[in-house]
Amino acid sequence: MTSMLSRATRSSLAHLMILLLTSALFAGLARADTYPSKTVTLVLPFGAGSATDTSTRIIAQQLSAALGQPVVIENKPGANGMIAASYVARSAPDGYTLFVTTNTSHSAAPSLMKTINYDPIKDFTPLARTGNIPFMLVVHPDVPAKSVAELTAYAKANPGKLTYASGSSGAIVMGATYARRAGIDVLHVPYKSSPPALTDLMAGRVSMMFIDVLAGLPHVQAGKLRALAMSTKERSALLPDMPSMQEAGVQDFDINSWQGWFGPANMPKDVVTRLNTEIRKIIDNPEIKKQLAERGMDAFSGTPEEFGKFVEEQLVVWTRLIKDAGIEPE
Repeated sequence: MTSMLSRATRSSLAHLMILLLTSALFAGLARADTYPSKTVTLVLPFGAGSATDTSTRIIAQQLSAALGQPVVIENKPGANGMIAASYVARSAPDGYTLFVTTNTSHSAAPSLMKTINYDPIKDFTPLARTGNIPFMLVVHPDVPAKSVAELTAYAKANPGKLTYASGSSGAIVMGATYARRAGIDVLHVPYKSSPPALTDLMAGRVSMMFIDVLAGLPHVQAGKLRALAMSTKERSALLPDMPSMQEAGVQDFDINSWQGWFGPANMPKDVVTRLNTEIRKIIDNPEIKKQLAERGMDAFSGTPEEFGKFVEEQLVVWTRLIKDAGIEPE
């Protein structure tokens, strides 16, 4: 009798396990079919008008059409991306709160800040890398320099007279790296984001800054700023006539800003796959790629796994850059 009951019990348990597995399978399929069922919010660590903000709005419009739901942007600038990053890290990992960011929050902030209240690797789910945003060195027209060599010579002849603004971690590191390698004494003036820094630069309240092509080029073309070089080792395809910092005489200067999308840690695999698939379709669209290039972004993408590995590698790269530039954490 005991043996028969055991067999019956085992049979019941087996049926129960099949039922549970089937229910889980259908639940997963239902979630994949129904996501998203409400508005998706993209949190950005920079202000409106920044390169990340402008490029993300182009992608968000296309993503909204692909998902069939509104995709809205929420700007949370400040603290080298820490405000926005910690907000997303604490959000529900359901795919409705996402983080569009750059090396600022995930590569540089851990070394620029004495403490941060998130882990750039463990607290996020990589979704897709969306490209690079090259920077250029610009000066106010009153600065008597039409090349990097002339700027360096002027700064050496006038120690402490020049100031450089920054509205992102990339700009901080680029400015400090240039000062250290050129052997010049310039004062750093930090801002929460690039737009207010750019405003003060054009007003002559600061002397120079590294700014993304999108934000800076219109003012260069209008004669309000003078561009001297790109922040990369090689010339940028976006501005092939402008020399690189290396070409301009600053050795081993090759600093770029990357952009990518994350969610909070532990997002469902099917939601990650859906978002990555849609983002890659948008980035691969020649018309969208052209629109982004016109706004200063070299757009490309890949898998979540590739992006996750890249983020880990960049954390090491930027830690070294910040140490070599002699930047003390705040």
